[in-house]
Amino acid sequence: MAVTKNVIVWVSRYLTSRPFLPIMSKIKEWPEGERPRERLLKDGAEVLSDAQLLAVLLRTGSDRANAVQLAMDLLEIVHTLPNLAYLSVSELCSIRGVGPAKAAQLKAALELGRRSLVSPLNHGTKLVTSQHVFNHFSPRFKNIKKEIFKVILLDQKNKVIRDVNISEGSLTATVVHPREVFNPAIRDSAASVIFLHNHPSGDPTPSQEDKEMTQRLVAAGELMGIQVLDHLVIGDNTYFSFADSGYIKRSPLFAVSRKER
Repeated sequence: MAVTKNVIVWVSRYLTSRPFLPIMSKIKEWPEGERPRERLLKDGAEVLSDAQLLAVLLRTGSDRANAVQLAMDLLEIVHTLPNLAYLSVSELCSIRGVGPAKAAQLKAALELGRRSLVSPLNHGTKLVTSQHVFNHFSPRFKNIKKEIFKVILLDQKNKVIRDVNISEGSLTATVVHPREVFNPAIRDSAASVIFLHNHPSGDPTPSQEDKEMTQRLVAAGELMGIQVLDHLVIGDNTYFSFADSGYIKRSPLFAVSRKER
């Protein structure tokens, strides 16, 4: 959440304290070897700067700046490319020169990039460590502003049946209720489950509420004969595993994470 608030502050300060730079010459007037799209086609995307890559996505500029200058202005607002992903469509549209079409282009490109990082997790994939789970699922939580609670259903050999989103928003005892969590497991005859949820702050340290919720769900699983193998809290490029940390009794089929070996 803190990152999102910072981005909003940056946008507000930028809009109120600094006018757009004067218009530069149109890109079509540049030498062909300097135009971002032509350079990309000739030499590859890797040779372009961040601003030039954004300019290719934006395609056109505004009445006061060409596409490259508009891209440079965007980067000056957010400071880094990852922060760009935290801007909503409405926040992007509040920046002069970025209308709904350009905002949609940027959000679509960022989402495609996020999805391209997701390892395919097909029916029958075997999960054996918390690191394995994290590697598969962490890209799905990239730049998500709200908490999402997910349950992974597994068979007797720790092979994935499917994964299910249980709730979105602030996690409470009311929202993450054992009945809602275990209903999919019962319907699909799952032998075990793994829980996942993210901390939008980026810090995966579990709260007291997280610990109490986990204890309650593990106890409910024992009553129903469905083993809880782990509960992962996902942060920025890191995670907390309740099984690795000893809060959940480890199954012989679920090994110690590689990072602990």
